[in-house]
Amino acid sequence: MSADDIIHQSTRLRIMAVLNTLERREALEFTQLKAMIETTDGNLGAHLDTLARAGYADIEKLFVGRRPQTRIRATTAGRRAFRGHIAFLRKIIDQAEATQRRK
Repeated sequence: MSADDIIHQSTRLRIMAVLNTLERREALEFTQLKAMIETTDGNLGAHLDTLARAGYADIEKLFVGRRPQTRIRATTAGRRAFRGHIAFLRKIIDQAEATQRRK
């Protein structure tokens, strides 16, 4: 078990954490996600592109009325990668706690 280099970056980790709180097919609007992880449009867009290229996020661009809307959801592969990365982090924490208990 190892770190997922795509998800490990802090902004992408926050994005995937938020997306993984949603129901499987549920998506989040770009501006909502931006507010939740407290980043800029450009920063969020760049990280979403990285996640989409990795197959971890699905980005849907549509129009609601005459206004553009971008909706993002975690893919099945993205959810699996996130769970694996969290398991990797938990293992590090568990090992550190076990080491502290032995002292």
